[in-house]
Amino acid sequence: MDTNKRLDLNLLVTLEALLAEQNVTKAAARLHLSQPAVSAQLSRLRDVFGDPLLLPAQRGMTPTAKAVELLGPLRQALDQVRSTVAHRAFDPATASLTVAIACTDYLHAAVAKPLMLALRTKAPGVRVALRNLDLTQLEAQMTRGDVDLALMTPEAAPSSLRARHLFDERYLLIGRRGHPRLRASITVEVFAQLEHVVVSLEGGGFVTPVDEALAAFGLRRKVVLSAASFLFVPEIVSQSDLVALVPERLVRERADTLQSVDPPFPVEGFAVGMVWHERSHAHAGLRWVRETLAALIGL
Repeated sequence: MDTNKRLDLNLLVTLEALLAEQNVTKAAARLHLSQPAVSAQLSRLRDVFGDPLLLPAQRGMTPTAKAVELLGPLRQALDQVRSTVAHRAFDPATASLTVAIACTDYLHAAVAKPLMLALRTKAPGVRVALRNLDLTQLEAQMTRGDVDLALMTPEAAPSSLRARHLFDERYLLIGRRGHPRLRASITVEVFAQLEHVVVSLEGGGFVTPVDEALAAFGLRRKVVLSAASFLFVPEIVSQSDLVALVPERLVRERADTLQSVDPPFPVEGFAVGMVWHERSHAHAGLRWVRETLAALIGL
């Protein structure tokens, strides 16, 4: 690197984005800059470091050995700058901030929705990008800064990420309001005779751990619909005699069209928590969002 050549912080931020995306167009979108502007900055970076840094490849670009060597120290230095700047007071009423949150469709409705409504009142300058949760990519997404916060079962998070428990969810059996066979004291036998909707996140599955529990009673239920999303289930159940086991928070606001009862045998629930990367731990705005979410849940 020629230390006589000027190197400003914006160039380093661009280099970080280029190395993370390995694509000029994607880096430009991430930085909210035009593609020609990022290409020009890449040219300056090559001149400063005396290295091509990124070479054309079949898909995107490939970092040189020098670029790979730079990435760790570069990210650490920029994270330190971000952390220092973030320690300034965060005023939610006036601040501008974009928060990327990854979660399942159920948590979009049960947690992200009330958070978004609260933000519109408390922090109108904060905008939220909701993303589908991909556990295989989560750690890399958080490292790159593509995801700031994940809502998920904390135990499933990579050990390198920070986590905080929010609540324990339980399942309820739901049916339409006035369902002829849905009673608070429903028996296991009646449960098995009802027509069920199940959710198969992988798609197409008709068997869940509930069926294993039923088998212990010598029973088998009638599953007539396998859905790929929880969000579809309350609607179809409210307009038919189908029933379904769903997370309680999903149907708290559907008492006008749905009734719910406890299942007639124990059904294991699950924990929900927040997960985030060390790089965003000290960020004042993101910390405020996490605390706001915890307050909404009642912690």
